[in-house]
Amino acid sequence: MAPPAQPPPSHEDTWRIFRIMAEFVEGFETLSKIGPCITVFGSARTSYNDPYYKMAEDFAGLAVRSGYGIITGGGGGIMEAANKGAHKENGISVGLNIQLPFEQAPNVYIKTLLSFRYFFCRKVMFLKYTSAAVVLPGGFGTMDELFETLTLIQTHKSALFPIILMGSDYWKGILDWLNNTTLGNNYIEREDLMLITSADNPREAISAINEFYEKRNFQENFL
Repeated sequence: MAPPAQPPPSHEDTWRIFRIMAEFVEGFETLSKIGPCITVFGSARTSYNDPYYKMAEDFAGLAVRSGYGIITGGGGGIMEAANKGAHKENGISVGLNIQLPFEQAPNVYIKTLLSFRYFFCRKVMFLKYTSAAVVLPGGFGTMDELFETLTLIQTHKSALFPIILMGSDYWKGILDWLNNTTLGNNYIEREDLMLITSADNPREAISAINEFYEKRNFQENFL
């Protein structure tokens, strides 16, 4: 059986390059000016009365009081909660919305909104100007964001910054799998697992981030 024929090139492919460039240019110009931020990942399906919603909201408020802004994917659930927490503290609240077939609407707590057609452009913006990534429970999209972040830091394509998993009950299974199966079969190094920190509440998470930068500043100034 012959493989399917490659579709012929079209003008649409060429114009797509300019749309991609435009998304990068707008993202770089906007986010390069906003100051230190923390990117919060998590499910759009998390309901208002879910404990993780409250956790994300409280963390974002605490982050703003610690001098950070908040970047999210701009949708509902955990993203809405984090933007809400930053908004309530009158802090920087960024939403990087994605255009989807079922149309994800940006939440009302965003102060700086960017809209993306391409996931890969959006994912660059999540990490390019962030000081940390805080990951709350989520599905495929959240796992994609988590593991891409880990891969970029592991391969030194991104600067080292804290990756915090909030809600140890949710993450226990995947952390056990990484330790026992992935590390056990020598597919990663033990040092790779040290890129991940677990936290069960917002104060633990912000403390881990602050300690990371306090240690870095000490090393840069005195070592």
